[in-house]
Amino acid sequence: MNGKKAIIALLVENNANVLSRVAMLFGRRGYNIDSLTVSETHDPTISRITITTQGDDRIIEQIILQTKKLVEVKAVQLEDENEAILRELLLVKVAADENQRGAIREICDIYKASIVDFSPSSLVCELTGKPSKINGFLDVIAKYRILELCRTGVTAIDRGNKIMVCENKESHKC
Repeated sequence: MNGKKAIIALLVENNANVLSRVAMLFGRRGYNIDSLTVSETHDPTISRITITTQGDDRIIEQIILQTKKLVEVKAVQLEDENEAILRELLLVKVAADENQRGAIREICDIYKASIVDFSPSSLVCELTGKPSKINGFLDVIAKYRILELCRTGVTAIDRGNKIMVCENKESHKC
């Protein structure tokens, strides 16, 4: 699916199979999930799901409308990349001999990445930041041999006083 990137935040009941229902909704309609994060909120009965996907305005609107119809979904919000705080975690294992370690450390210092594991033949770097920062770091570190890479996917929260709250649905308390 081509189009602009969209970040959709959901508040859902923290029950078994809710995540699979949300993912199946995307799959049945042919929408791709680029990244997905989920965790319990400060209320253990509610989870927050953050999904990144792509599509034109009509497709994104359709995704939001269809997602709101799921019984377990308490709120759906399209995040504004310019207004929300976006973060992603990267762990990357890079092949590194003695001659390469200094240069890799310098790259880590520039991007404020941490070296969290050190072995005779590799380093594991950890970086948290906006997806664009993660992508930039990966572009630079790619000249070294990447052995493994793991990204969490985007998670987002609004700045300031704006708070995502549950919509008033008859069958739900919130």
